[in-house]
Amino acid sequence: MFLALVAATCGNTTTRVETQGGQQTGITVAGEGKATGKPDVAIITLGVSRVAATVDEARNGAAASLDAMITSMTANGIAKDDIQTQQFSISPEYDYSNNRQTLRGFRVTNIVTAKLRDISKTSKVVDDAVTAGGNDVQVQNIAFTIDKPDDLKKQAREAAVADAKARAQTLASASGVSVGEPISITETGVTSPPVPYQGIAEDRSAAGAATPIEPGTQDVTVSVTVTWSIE
Repeated sequence: MFLALVAATCGNTTTRVETQGGQQTGITVAGEGKATGKPDVAIITLGVSRVAATVDEARNGAAASLDAMITSMTANGIAKDDIQTQQFSISPEYDYSNNRQTLRGFRVTNIVTAKLRDISKTSKVVDDAVTAGGNDVQVQNIAFTIDKPDDLKKQAREAAVADAKARAQTLASASGVSVGEPISITETGVTSPPVPYQGIAEDRSAAGAATPIEPGTQDVTVSVTVTWSIE
């Protein structure tokens, strides 16, 4: 039995025309589709890092600051179930001078993530939490995501299949054949990464100035591999 394989490569995509016994059996192509939507959830990662002479002092100070931050966030509409501890650590802090190591105190770090479902309040939530936590506050990250991206995934899948068919039709036309029905379809990847917010450092130099935060848009991308019959 004679089996031949002709491959055409464009960028990172390989398109194959398969023949068996001198008869063409299918065209296998990769397609990609993308759909864009507006985020509706903000994921805020923040907390406190406190240094004190003893572990108890550092822990108590960090606990008081973080408790005030959590109280502020729940008052601004974040559900307690949407606040989760991400990091808790206690470590010694040293000063180094003249080749000598001197214990300076202990650092307690306590970081949480908070899921905010009303992203229009992101700036207020962050600013109020920072004010409540005091000088030991850390705001590590803000990311925006879409809570239920199923509709966007559907649109991206449809676009991916359409892209695969267009690629197959181009190759088929160049080969003097026609594209028939799909023989197999495989979804090879779905990505919808959170959109990070850059520039999180607090700047409250102007009295009452709110931290500007923009959620932007988020892309959902689907990749497929489709084999089409040849007519």
